Amino acid sequence: MEKGRALLSVSNKKGIVDFARGLSSLGYEIVSTGGTYKTLKENGIDVTYVSEITGFPEILDGRVKTLHPKIHGGILAKRTEAHINELKENGIIPIDVVAVNLYPFKETVSRPDVTLEEAVENIDIGGPAMIRAAAKNFQYVLVVVNPDRYEEIIEKLKDKKVDEDYRLELALEAFAHTAQYDSFIVKYFSNLKDKDSFGKVFTVSGKLIQKLRYGENPHQKASFYSDDTLGEGTVGGSKQHQGKELSFNNIIDLEAALSTVKEFEEPAAVIIKHNNPCGAALGKDLKNAYERAFNADPLSAYGGIVGLNREVDAETASKMIEIFLEAVIAPAFSSEALEVFSKKPNLRVIECGWWKDKDTGYDIKKVSGGFLVQDLDTEIVQPDQWKVVTKRKPDEDEIKDLLFAWKIVKHVKSNAIVVAKDSVTLGIGAGQMNRVGSANIALNQAMDKAEGAVLASDAFFPFKDTVELAAKFGIKAIIQPGGSIRDEESIEAADKYGIAMVFTGMRHFKH
Repeated sequence: MEKGRALLSVSNKKGIVDFARGLSSLGYEIVSTGGTYKTLKENGIDVTYVSEITGFPEILDGRVKTLHPKIHGGILAKRTEAHINELKENGIIPIDVVAVNLYPFKETVSRPDVTLEEAVENIDIGGPAMIRAAAKNFQYVLVVVNPDRYEEIIEKLKDKKVDEDYRLELALEAFAHTAQYDSFIVKYFSNLKDKDSFGKVFTVSGKLIQKLRYGENPHQKASFYSDDTLGEGTVGGSKQHQGKELSFNNIIDLEAALSTVKEFEEPAAVIIKHNNPCGAALGKDLKNAYERAFNADPLSAYGGIVGLNREVDAETASKMIEIFLEAVIAPAFSSEALEVFSKKPNLRVIECGWWKDKDTGYDIKKVSGGFLVQDLDTEIVQPDQWKVVTKRKPDEDEIKDLLFAWKIVKHVKSNAIVVAKDSVTLGIGAGQMNRVGSANIALNQAMDKAEGAVLASDAFFPFKDTVELAAKFGIKAIIQPGGSIRDEESIEAADKYGIAMVFTGMRHFKH
């Protein structure tokens, strides 16, 4: 076969030796730079140093090595008679394969001790230039940015199955790679410029995890992407042990389940239905927490998605397979628990790994013609910061329940009301058009169990009606943000019925 030329210059050396060896066996001349050249040479690959091609040494600590007409001319030339003649006139050989991946900028700036100088030195210049040049000329040049493609590409070259559609696929992957890389740089510099702002330009990038069967409804197309904050303790960074393919709605509910149990250090369980908790509880162990959460609303638990904040053992798993559940997400599963779950092969078992103390990143909501960006709602006002506004103060047990209910109510769609006692939800009212409507749902679900329980509201009471309704059911303590112009009416009503009420000064709307 006619000898071609391949340029290999990679930061990630995974698979590069075998790829180079495969290309050599197909007759390609291998050209390389710096560390890649050294790796290939050490592994017995016949390789030409880029300086031998350009006739110019690498300079400026390696900042300039491939930015040269003999490299970019070889990449960008069309295989037309005019371009080929022009290459010959200038002593340039066409380059047919370009395999490049970029300096580890994201990994570098993720280190807490990174300096600006280190970050800047990890901004790749020549790499993106070669990738974009090759992708632009995809009809003639194979551009490779993903090491997982190496074996596939060698096989396609052997079988002569590299058609234009495949070339376009690689070009798309290449442009996506450089676009995402630039987005990391924009975010880093934006944060340096103004830590309290999202910047004049906000970039969003993601990597396809899976194409979904459909979106919220069967007539909607959907896909699932990971973002650049991918890591352990996230839905995007999780792995599925078994079960049917995740749906769009499953993924949304898994996020709701995970974000809720992350609130607690104690063993905790939550069951999610339609993006709201239907039962949540703490327990002496994980099995106890799950049983209490399930018994909070066993009717709604059917077909739910369970979130847990401990490694799942066989005993807990055995309780969970007693009913139909869509999915369970937890940081880890014992091998015995996975064996138990295998008896329900359709159950989706999702391992997310262990999370950090506090989630970081952004909450992004799409609107027509744009999108909204905000910080994640990770704050919780602790009891020592609460303001007791009634004559009666909550006792120690009530304070514990108020904090539990307050952590749950922030994960319920607004208007949100949670009734709880002994660290288990008794009633949850979500998403009603007025607050007393949500209170009615929660209290009527709790019924007699509401006697001596606590009530949490995600926002202030505009009227005293919610307090009066709570009193009828025997609620003994209320937690709410405060801040209404009618706060005094609610306080007076609470005093009238002997209810302790605390203000947090922080609301938790969830729309």
